[in-house]
Amino acid sequence: IRASLLNRKQRISGRSLTEVRPLSCEVGLLPRTHGSSLFTRGQTQVLTITTLGSTKKEQQLDGLGIEETKRFIHHYNFPGFSNGEVRRIGTPGRREIGHGALVERSLEAILPEDEDFPYTIRLVSEVLSSSGSTSMASVCASSLSLMDAGIPIKRAVAGIAMGLVVDDGDNYVVLTDIEGIEDNYGDMDFKVAGTTEGITGLQMDTKLKGISLEVVGKTLNQAREARLFILDAMNQAIDSSRPEVSRYAPRMYKLTVPIDKIGAVIGPGGKTIRSITEETKTTVDIDNSGT
Repeated sequence: IRASLLNRKQRISGRSLTEVRPLSCEVGLLPRTHGSSLFTRGQTQVLTITTLGSTKKEQQLDGLGIEETKRFIHHYNFPGFSNGEVRRIGTPGRREIGHGALVERSLEAILPEDEDFPYTIRLVSEVLSSSGSTSMASVCASSLSLMDAGIPIKRAVAGIAMGLVVDDGDNYVVLTDIEGIEDNYGDMDFKVAGTTEGITGLQMDTKLKGISLEVVGKTLNQAREARLFILDAMNQAIDSSRPEVSRYAPRMYKLTVPIDKIGAVIGPGGKTIRSITEETKTTVDIDNSGT
């Protein structure tokens, strides 16, 4: 495999060095969820589901400092059947946690601000089939699912995994959209996620002692071309966020009361706000500003 790439510039699948595998993008597959999408690139396929909740549903982070919460959560599942393994389905391992975090980091830059979109957002990426960079497929699927859910994101995000094969001298090749076998026998897995305007997430694994800036520059330029190609394919499925959130998603209404009336709204021991909640079948949150 390495000799074929270095000497003949030929990949095992017959693709050119810069060619992306066939793409397929679908949105709104699951009728009852708040948002869903299916992204397929070659033999890699990811289904991402979006769920919206009130601000009370934010994840609480237990740390040693002040209590913190997180409004955007991305979970990534990689079951054994996705790459032909027989193993139990249990708690997520380090790889799943790491991939989930990379996707989450890559999408944070394009999310609306709290004030504009006061929801807690949870994404779950389910890997259905795997042969090369399910994390970058999860970036694409998540971006599509966010738009399908009617979340006003700034721009679509796509991801691509780049590979590298180097000989003992100066000869090297940079590969676009590596497959599982090229990741296994190659020298690098360089994941790049971003929009048409720039990069939002990076991660590199390498088996070499170091990589020159020339290789990094070539990789990033090649990744940009692939990213724009994938974004074009995604735009054909959905090119902007839906005008409204799903009719199954919770509706958020915002009003402000004077600060000196907050106590009256809450009532003694929370009695008033509880009765409003029970009578209207809603969740009522009030903060220190009276919102």
